[in-house]
Amino acid sequence: MRGRPEVVALPEMDYAALFAATPSPYLVLGPDLVIVEVNQAYLDATGRIRTELLGKQIFEAFPDNPADPEADGVRNLSASLHRVLTLRRPDTMALQKYDIPVMDEPGAFEERWWSPINTPILAPDGSVQWIIHRVEDVTAFVQARVAGNQPPLQQLTKRDALEAELYARARELQRLNEELRLAHTRERQVAVTLQEAMLQVPDLARHSDVAVRYLPATGSLNVCGDWYDMVNLSDSRFAVAVGDVVGHGLEAAAVMGMLRSALSAAIRALESPARALEVLGLYARSVDGALNTTAVKALVDPRSQLIIYSNAGHPPPVLMHPDGTCDLLDKATDPPLGARPQHVPRPQAGQPYEPGATLVLYTDGLIERRGDDIEKGIARLVDVLRLHRTLGPDRLADTLLAHLGVAGGAHDDIALVIVRL
Repeated sequence: MRGRPEVVALPEMDYAALFAATPSPYLVLGPDLVIVEVNQAYLDATGRIRTELLGKQIFEAFPDNPADPEADGVRNLSASLHRVLTLRRPDTMALQKYDIPVMDEPGAFEERWWSPINTPILAPDGSVQWIIHRVEDVTAFVQARVAGNQPPLQQLTKRDALEAELYARARELQRLNEELRLAHTRERQVAVTLQEAMLQVPDLARHSDVAVRYLPATGSLNVCGDWYDMVNLSDSRFAVAVGDVVGHGLEAAAVMGMLRSALSAAIRALESPARALEVLGLYARSVDGALNTTAVKALVDPRSQLIIYSNAGHPPPVLMHPDGTCDLLDKATDPPLGARPQHVPRPQAGQPYEPGATLVLYTDGLIERRGDDIEKGIARLVDVLRLHRTLGPDRLADTLLAHLGVAGGAHDDIALVIVRL
């Protein structure tokens, strides 16, 4: 019988000594980009001593060369470090020309080239606690191969030529990547501002028992074609709606904004969900990209304790009674906007409720999963509602998203409205 393998006790690691002795140059930065630690290899590479670096902001310790009008080391490194802080993942930079001040010669700079990698160290709460800035000094290579000291082109070996080409390509790729990041950032800022403006619901402030959630599809610009709305009407009545424009991104968001505004105006004028959706369907025919939009509108009348609703091809709202039983509001369902070649009046239905009931409107991103039919998704939604029926609207909304696995977004956009009646 074989005995158990002998357990070998590993020596306790002195990580401070390992860091100090590692041959690659390392800095450790705080989230404010202040240098908090440095190893000997970094001191050797830059000709500094510890007291000259610790406690200094990195760009104070290593400013750009004022004599070089094309110096971009500070800008490139700053962009990389801020990407690490924002995205919380490592960022590898292309080769950088980043001259450093010459010690004991005020105002003098030495040409230096570096290959940097910036890596975040995360705190328990997921925030960036430290950044490890690792560099390799490639000055000798660049000066020999690229900066004018290489032999004539015909004397270069294939490897020399390939290395020089890779360097040139890396620099160009970095420039293009920076331009793309800046363009994406500007587009995203415009998109988010647009979406926030279009999703404003002033009447929502009067309803403390209403929760709304909006999650764009993962990988999108934080804009989408889903929407929600709430409108206060006369005699304490109010109307809620959700809708879903086909597609994602700025085009779908622009269509969403037009349809949402039109439906909001129609319900105020007509105070009938069916007639409001009829008007919206007619309007959708004149808007590019609006056809096949789905929407559901529900009017709540607290006096008669009645919900009047109409549905244009949208997943049915759920009415959960205080005892946890649920009804689907599916008695007035019609095709999406513009699906019929001619205008036909839309159906409308009523559903009574008791005080303390919960009305849930949502878009299909909340319930649809690849490989499952929509009935399974609705059943999962109902099960979670029943299990957590005692929660208030805000906690219930977050619990729904978490239990349905979409708290961080999904492949499709999500809009969710929960009303405690």
